Amino acid sequence: MAAALWARRGRRTAAVVGTVARSGSSRAALQSQYDALVIGGGHNGLVAAAYLQKGGLKTAVLERRHVLGGAAVSEEIVPGFHFSRCSYLLSLLRPHIYADLELKKHGLKVYMRDPHAFTPMLEEGVKGAPPRSLTLGSDLAMNQKEIGKFSQKDAKAYPDFVAHLEKLAGAIHPLLDAPPVDIPGVTTGSLGKRLAAAKTLTPLVKCGLKLGRNVPDFYEIVTAPIMKILNRWFDSEPLIATLATDAVIGAMTSPSSPGSGYVLLHHVMGELEKEKGAWGYVEGGMGGVSQAIASAAQSYGVDIFTEKDVAQVLVGSDGAARGVALKDGTEISSRVVLSNATPYVTFKNLTPQAALSPEFIKAINQIDYTSPVTKINVAVDKLPNFLARPTPDGIPGPHHQCSIHLNCESVEVLETAYKEAMNGRPSTNAGDEIPSVLDPTLAPPGCHVVSLFTQFTPYHIEGREWTDQDREAYADTAFDWVEQYAPGFKKSVVGRDILTPPDLERIFGLTGGNIFHGSMSLDQLYLARPLPFLSNYRSPVKGLYLCGSGTHPGGGVMGSPGFNAALTTIADLKRH
Repeated sequence: MAAALWARRGRRTAAVVGTVARSGSSRAALQSQYDALVIGGGHNGLVAAAYLQKGGLKTAVLERRHVLGGAAVSEEIVPGFHFSRCSYLLSLLRPHIYADLELKKHGLKVYMRDPHAFTPMLEEGVKGAPPRSLTLGSDLAMNQKEIGKFSQKDAKAYPDFVAHLEKLAGAIHPLLDAPPVDIPGVTTGSLGKRLAAAKTLTPLVKCGLKLGRNVPDFYEIVTAPIMKILNRWFDSEPLIATLATDAVIGAMTSPSSPGSGYVLLHHVMGELEKEKGAWGYVEGGMGGVSQAIASAAQSYGVDIFTEKDVAQVLVGSDGAARGVALKDGTEISSRVVLSNATPYVTFKNLTPQAALSPEFIKAINQIDYTSPVTKINVAVDKLPNFLARPTPDGIPGPHHQCSIHLNCESVEVLETAYKEAMNGRPSTNAGDEIPSVLDPTLAPPGCHVVSLFTQFTPYHIEGREWTDQDREAYADTAFDWVEQYAPGFKKSVVGRDILTPPDLERIFGLTGGNIFHGSMSLDQLYLARPLPFLSNYRSPVKGLYLCGSGTHPGGGVMGSPGFNAALTTIADLKRH
């Protein structure tokens, strides 16, 4: 069937699924006064609201779109096909939040993926055999057999490498669930206040104790190019390239760039259903996560509203936040305001500039939001059939439930693509997901939804803005690459939704199109996220807090920024 472009430039063309408060309001009416207001109904905003309400603060969430979830949304872009339109995989939802909010009781259902990575080769098979491929999962014996097709030495080394990464990633967990160290509190003020602030050192101490003799290894992996690490462990190009792909995903960086090692570590530190490093598909799409968190929040008494577009944070004559004004002119007062928007949107668009110093505004302008990502959501009428792992009659194989790495089986390809994007030219490396293989609720029988997470694409094409023609040409190029690995893919397409970095910014509020609310580079992590003097969720405006992924521990770690911000807010109100 010829491709029918049901949703050009991300226009809303059909009903929304997997949402809460679809009509623009929750069961309660919007009040004129609350204890706490949360700007943005993304997953971190919803988590923050739940814990604020649990802490005794009457809380409301104000979402500007027609659907809750921020980037974690499910939308029916092509009739009958339900997409995780932006975020598409679940792993880094913190276990204590999952349990504390009883998200399973509130409808969250996850399909575990195993195996989890499939890298097919573009090559001629030997003596009529299919091209080679590399499949990795939780079964170490199977992994060694797969890697052994390319290198027996690498197959032997792989279990030790995985154990090494897991040890380093496990040591970070105490840092994810607490605010960064309170440096001003520890170094200034009365002895009592300094001793109280010293408690914030506890997660850092736990991290150090867990690392033990591995502290130098941890330092190296968070500062070094991932290629330095991988080349020490392995020789075979397909394995190195597969692992290097995870070190640059979502980041405008290359495997040879310093700090790319941390991005790989970031993607192995997750946990699902008590399985370390596991990733899964949420039933109904990623909107199911947001729906479950919203349901939990509403059960505690949180009021949740969609299509409530905040124009400005209201700041009183005393310099403190006192509520928000909506774009329709409605004013809502509150004791505190938490923003789930990016730091840039919060302080450049929503906060009166007179309430901020010129030096602060200048620093906000320097935060890096560069993004390489274009997301293409595709509806197909048959399952892609890969030359490297052919399956008969549209029957899914284990590799169909993986992250499928296309056009990235060599590091040189990744490096070249990065350089092209830095020069303003799009280059296509695709991560292919087919969640409907495990979740039958997403597509009609026999059909599937395909998520193409592609990079590297610049925000501007050689200095100019993207046009509709550019979007379609880029998607056509991406489809041409998929076609080489899975002939017949292009004919199976019945609809597509193309989201370039500017589209991700316009639709989801992701500044620069950055999926992490800001680069996960070393200068924007932990004590420096989003800025060195702004890492404790508080802002220069008293009563205004950040609770989104632009704060520690960063994008992808679902719930932790909202949880930490809520507890910080409650503690401040108790002190004052």
